[in-house]
Amino acid sequence: MSEPSRTREVALVFLRLGTIAFGGPVAHTAMMREELVRRRGWVSDERFVDLMGATNLIPGPNSTELAIHLGHDRARGRGLVLAGLCFILPAALIVTGLAWAYVEYGDTPSAEWLLHGVVPAVLGIVAWALVGLLRTVVKGAWWGVLAGAALAAYLLGVNELVVLFGGATVAGLARLATRTRGSHPALLAPLAVLFPDPTAGQLGQLFLTMLKIGSVLYGSGYVLLAFLEGDFVDRLGWVTHQQLLDAISIGQVTPGPLFTTATFLGYLVAGLPGAFLATVGIFLPSFVFVGLLTRITDKLRSSPWTATMLDGLNVAALALMAGVSWQLAQHAIVDGWTVAIFVTALLLMWRTSLNSAWYVAGGAVAGIVLGLLGWA
Repeated sequence: MSEPSRTREVALVFLRLGTIAFGGPVAHTAMMREELVRRRGWVSDERFVDLMGATNLIPGPNSTELAIHLGHDRARGRGLVLAGLCFILPAALIVTGLAWAYVEYGDTPSAEWLLHGVVPAVLGIVAWALVGLLRTVVKGAWWGVLAGAALAAYLLGVNELVVLFGGATVAGLARLATRTRGSHPALLAPLAVLFPDPTAGQLGQLFLTMLKIGSVLYGSGYVLLAFLEGDFVDRLGWVTHQQLLDAISIGQVTPGPLFTTATFLGYLVAGLPGAFLATVGIFLPSFVFVGLLTRITDKLRSSPWTATMLDGLNVAALALMAGVSWQLAQHAIVDGWTVAIFVTALLLMWRTSLNSAWYVAGGAVAGIVLGLLGWA
């Protein structure tokens, strides 16, 4: 396939994924695996989990960074940029529209019926991805024990970063225990970019505040909430706590990255220019970090020491994916109808090669029908 064809393919695939990717980073990862590994064969499962593990080493929205890295693998520099932009754009536009409705009418349209059907279908996609990745990542009994320990640690409340770096460290120590020759594994320190508080103009301050958050934020949506509350509610006083919670809710019920919460807040602060600058500010560091990461990912796999640590990181990342899925399922699979949607999606994933968009659309239709009948 020619380079222009690959570039166009990257744009179209990630534009569609950005439009249907409900369910948060775990669901996004599962959809990318289904579309790009299983259906299109862009990368192998081994390469996919390496990229998934590597993006956990850098701050920012991991599923977006995974999209950016996969785009680079397919179409180099243009693919890197287009994959990220096309994955972010649908959510940013939807969130901007909802922010306008929020400002005009003081509320946002309800999406409860939609999510009642969509989330169980997405969980079916996630479950099938976990089955496929398990065979790739857990290469023996010892790796299975490490995965179980990582999952248990996460469910007991251990911080995600501790679980991830703990998996890499334990794998490295295990290799050390079985080798007699010395070696010095590469140390991968998290990147952190510090920006002084801006003082010149509200738009500039908005942009640099979001740029700072995008440059240093690790962890889940709850960590994002803490950062946004500290800056926008407590320090700057631009939004209320209730407005921040509404913004987080919008980020959760729309497709694409949760970080488009920044788009909503930017609109509340400064209208359309604010929405645009907030979106650019919070996502820009991800493009920079992944651009740097592409230069070292292959080197991580080439050294026996760093390859072992990367394997440990991948096992821990898969355990986190399973843990988050379990917690999401407890809130989403709540009755016979949601069980039926989940099982149907899982069976179709097993027996067919349908595009994941059909599962999301089917779940949405089922949720709306159940809501209209009063069963949701």
